[in-house]
Amino acid sequence: MLVTKKRNWLDTGQQMNLKKKRLAIITSHAIQYNAPLFKAMNEDNNCFTIKVFYTWSQSNEKVFDKEFGFAFDWDIPLFEGYDYTFVENSSLDPGTHHFRGIINPTLNDEIEDWKADAMLVFRWSFVSHLKAMRHFYNKVPVLFRGDSTLIDEPSGYSLKKIVRRLFLNWVYSYVDRALYVGNASKKYFLAHGVKMTQLIFSPHAIDNDRFSSEELNYSEKAQSWRMRLGIRKSDVVFLFAAKLTAKKDPELLIKAFLALSMANTWLVMVGNGELEKQLKDKYYSYPNIIFIDFQNQSVMPVVYRLGDVFILPSKGPGETWGLAINEAMACKRAVIASDKCGCSEDLIINGKNGYIFQSGNEESLKRSMELAGKNFKDLGNNSGKMINDWSYSKTVEHLNTFFENK
Repeated sequence: MLVTKKRNWLDTGQQMNLKKKRLAIITSHAIQYNAPLFKAMNEDNNCFTIKVFYTWSQSNEKVFDKEFGFAFDWDIPLFEGYDYTFVENSSLDPGTHHFRGIINPTLNDEIEDWKADAMLVFRWSFVSHLKAMRHFYNKVPVLFRGDSTLIDEPSGYSLKKIVRRLFLNWVYSYVDRALYVGNASKKYFLAHGVKMTQLIFSPHAIDNDRFSSEELNYSEKAQSWRMRLGIRKSDVVFLFAAKLTAKKDPELLIKAFLALSMANTWLVMVGNGELEKQLKDKYYSYPNIIFIDFQNQSVMPVVYRLGDVFILPSKGPGETWGLAINEAMACKRAVIASDKCGCSEDLIINGKNGYIFQSGNEESLKRSMELAGKNFKDLGNNSGKMINDWSYSKTVEHLNTFFENK
């Protein structure tokens, strides 16, 4: 049984410091970025063990992606190396698109039956997730991991903004520790009542080894693909690989590319989405612009190597990070991102591994592309070195420290 007071839990933890703590993780569904994180939490870890409680049980089936416009399965393992369960979701309209899309009558009981010593919640904005935070607060430590930012928040004050701030202060009052993924995330938590002493750094990361490894000859495969596309080895390729949606602002990139004064350049656009037909109708005939359909995860290390400079031109709202930048950096690519991408402040140093441009500003993007195109090799090598500090092991290390001190 769970103890009823946090103070008692801490005393118990001190007395049982040789026993691994049990960390219950609440998240809606398996995604390609969290699965290797969960696996890492179970490897080389002397302080805690995990069990993931997936609250959108229907996500165990193939799910239609509205932004892509089709259903698909990730082609990398999502359930290997850690313990998990699917908790029955009784929502009449299941999914992550609204607050009542995740309703799990048995969730709290299942966590208690597992005898969790602490819990980590991904996203509070579902019925069951918020209920679990409130239920377990002051019983066991409640940790929360989120990547929300203030980037899209309008300046000045309004009644709507004040009410939202007050509400979020209330939500995070049920959190003992907040795991922030970067500086923009840190500022967000501090603005909503979380104290510095409650913050734990949990960097937004990807499986760096999978993208940086050359054991599968990714570079050779990319060079062969470039040749089939008619791209010479000496040509400079700018690459976009994301959903073709308004949020990503792919047309701004196309316009900036067409305005370049550089010779022997290409733009490769990888992905599908709501803007696909519109963009292809307007730009398919341009000889140096190539459209490629969505590529699954196992192919992405090759896709990033098609380009010399990777660009994420997002205008938002809601580009809280942009993990494609992590992936491109792990592949030793120069990177360009807009200032609306949450990762920009943390991952990009102008002139060292890429450039940050002003969102929506075609001229700003064009200048960044011209600079990066002239020095992409050095920028890319620096990217490969810099991304090593953004890894799953950092999260595991900091959580170990948290549990060691309990």
